[in-house]
Amino acid sequence: MKTAAKYSGAFLGAAFLMATSAIGPGFITQTTRFTNQLMASFGFVILISLLIDIGAQLNIWRIIGVSKLYAPDLANKVFPGAGIFLTILIVIGSFAFNIANVAGAGLGLHVLTGCSVEWGAIISCMIAILLFLIKEAGKAMDWFAKVLGFIMIGLTLYIAIQSHPPVMEALQKTFIPDTINETIILTIVGGTVGGYISFAGIHRLLDAGISGKEALPKISKSSVTGIIITSIMRAILFLAVLGVVVNHTALDAANPAATVFETVAGKFGYRLFGLIFWSAAITSMVGSAFTSVSFFKAINNQAQKNSRSYIIGFIVLSTIIFLLIGKPVPLLIFGGAINGLILPIALAIILIAVLKKKIISGYQHPIWMSIAGWLVVAVMSWMSIKAIIDFVKQF
Repeated sequence: MKTAAKYSGAFLGAAFLMATSAIGPGFITQTTRFTNQLMASFGFVILISLLIDIGAQLNIWRIIGVSKLYAPDLANKVFPGAGIFLTILIVIGSFAFNIANVAGAGLGLHVLTGCSVEWGAIISCMIAILLFLIKEAGKAMDWFAKVLGFIMIGLTLYIAIQSHPPVMEALQKTFIPDTINETIILTIVGGTVGGYISFAGIHRLLDAGISGKEALPKISKSSVTGIIITSIMRAILFLAVLGVVVNHTALDAANPAATVFETVAGKFGYRLFGLIFWSAAITSMVGSAFTSVSFFKAINNQAQKNSRSYIIGFIVLSTIIFLLIGKPVPLLIFGGAINGLILPIALAIILIAVLKKKIISGYQHPIWMSIAGWLVVAVMSWMSIKAIIDFVKQF
């Protein structure tokens, strides 16, 4: 395999691919609503989710990286058929959420340019397709994720500064919160490393030929960097929202984040929101399509030979379904239930794999990482079961 030292740019690209996959329309909306609900105490949620996210992602990236196997291949070696089962969960869950990403991209361009949401979705679809038609698609994807990632963070930081948030209060409540909401914590964790997201970056590194024990230090650093980038964006957005809601500004329930940006910077802020929302949505579109097909091609020879065609097809089909059904609420509910189950199932399989010397020989996984990983499995499993029970009670 190629040495990690020769491909330092790929590590940052993988980190940004993971981060921008997590920072989608749902990320922005949830962060805004939960800040409005918990106020400064939402800082505690960000802190705890950061620690849990690192525990989950470090395990996944290191074990897949040292095994040199894509997640489905690794899972099949643990339990026959487990890779196929995991692939089905990943593809269905990410496809449902990719429809929401398409909708978010359409809404972002609508706010930014005034075009219809439908035309915004079509234009965004075409841009995403062009990205994968480039000869060096992997490098183009790295560049795309990094540039739009920096744009999102930079523009949101501007709004945060202009909103004049109570920084000292936020810092204090981050460690001594007024209230602790376990459901919100676990929702944020699921939205950061749940579903396909935690596999996006490490599968990108495998595609770049980076794996093995010699690459583990940089793989570990890249995995943590991805989580930190995501958390920085969430923290900045949290401060921007907090600066608005502390002044008792009522947020529009249909689009709370837009209210924040418009309150702070008027029409200019509203346009900035459109750019940020579009950037978040289209990078999530790209990450979702790439990661889903990376799972599928591990168990399907045709997908392996024609991965670009499958990725483009994934994006086009998501766009067509959005245009046909408009608001994909039922699919989002279904996808959310599946994505809630994926992290504990996938992480448990991977943690079992590292115990089997026939699968991964000559590598001793740190005990503290295994303990942290199994704690995440237990907590997320409990939350998933609780969510399913609550969902069933509605009918």
